[in-house]
Amino acid sequence: MVGGPRGSGSEVLNLCFHGIGSPGRALEPDEELYWVGEAQFENLLDVIGRYPSVRITFDDSNASDAALALPALRRRRLKATFFIISGRLDHPGSLTSAEVRSLAQEGMTVGSHGMRHLPWRSLDDADLQEELGGAADVIAEAAGQPVHQVACPFGSYDRRVLSAIRHHGFSRVYTVDGGPARSDAWLQSRYTVRADDTPAGIERLARSPHGNALPALMRRGKSAVKRWR
Repeated sequence: MVGGPRGSGSEVLNLCFHGIGSPGRALEPDEELYWVGEAQFENLLDVIGRYPSVRITFDDSNASDAALALPALRRRRLKATFFIISGRLDHPGSLTSAEVRSLAQEGMTVGSHGMRHLPWRSLDDADLQEELGGAADVIAEAAGQPVHQVACPFGSYDRRVLSAIRHHGFSRVYTVDGGPARSDAWLQSRYTVRADDTPAGIERLARSPHGNALPALMRRGKSAVKRWR
C-alpha cells in the first residue's frame, strides 16, 4: 500500500493538492493557480504511485476531494491526508460531513486546516484557539475519529503559532515551505502542486526533492526564520 507512513527518519516529499476539475464555489484570489485538471491529476498520481517516498495531502476540503480524488486514490491503492476547513463543511462546492466520514472510513487521514481559512499569524490568542481547538472538534465529530494533524493556512506560522499547536497536542503540523521532510519530523514541509505542474516535473521532484543546493539552503533558512520569529 503506497502513501502511508514511511520508515522512521527516512526522507519524504509531501505534495499538497487543492482542487481538481471545475470549482463548485467562488475561488479566493489566485486560488485558480493551484487547481489541476482531472486528466492531469490522474497522470500525476500515476507518477506518484511509483515513488513510495512521496506522500499526498489535500487542503481546503473541496468537493472534488470526495468526488474525484478519493476514487482515483482507491483505484491505485494510494492513501492521502485531507485537511478540512470546518467552516466550509456542507457548503456548496465543499465536502459534506458525510463525505468526511467516508474519507476516514476509506482509511484516509483526516486533519484540520482551521475554521475560516485565515492566516494564523494574524490572529489573536482567542481566535487562534478557535482555529485550532474549535475546528478540530467539529472535524473530529464529522470524521468519527480524533484529529491529530493540522496544516497551516497559507503557510502562515511563527513561534507563537507552533507553540499553540503543540499545546493542543497535535502530533504533526504541515507547512508549504517546499522541499523534502524527514518522515518522523513534527514539522512537515510540503510542495504545493500548481495548475502548470507536469508528471515529468513531479517525477524530477520525487527523484531529487532537494533540487539545486542554493534554493534548498534558502528554503531551510526561510523555515528557520518562521520558526523563531
